[in-house]
Amino acid sequence: MELRTDRLLLRRWRPADRAPFARLNADPEVMRWFPSPLSRQESDALADRIEAGFEERGWGLWALEQRASGRFVGFAGLSPVTFDAPFEPAVEIGWRLTREAWGSGFATEAGLAAVVCAFGELGLDELVSFTAAGNARSRAVMERLRFVRDPAEDFDHPLLAPGDRLRRHVL
Repeated sequence: MELRTDRLLLRRWRPADRAPFARLNADPEVMRWFPSPLSRQESDALADRIEAGFEERGWGLWALEQRASGRFVGFAGLSPVTFDAPFEPAVEIGWRLTREAWGSGFATEAGLAAVVCAFGELGLDELVSFTAAGNARSRAVMERLRFVRDPAEDFDHPLLAPGDRLRRHVL
């Protein structure tokens, strides 16, 4: 399954995506709202898990390709929530873009394509999105996609230790 927007192709991953994906995951500013940047091995393992999700479900976190240039600019898409949370079982919408792609509207554009696919072709009833409470950029994308926050549903991420600066998440 591929999705197209005016400027982006949301597609399955290719071997050539691994090097730019590793650079994205190693960038401390891109990974500011995650526990730490990823090593090349960790990045490749994440790409393997993403691709396995496509094999299992037929959908997932698509590689983002800028149509005009063919350049890899990150990922966006859908992923089952795999940790114990009050809102699970659920499917999350998420994104991660290269710093060079920030401010271009790509996250919102790709997110909208994923939302349309989720509620249309996939027939999902609900999507969630969450991020560390301080991540204003991702929260702004969520708002542009018309996700609505109920502060009563904010949560402490169970995979992060008490006291971790990223533990509190907005849903």
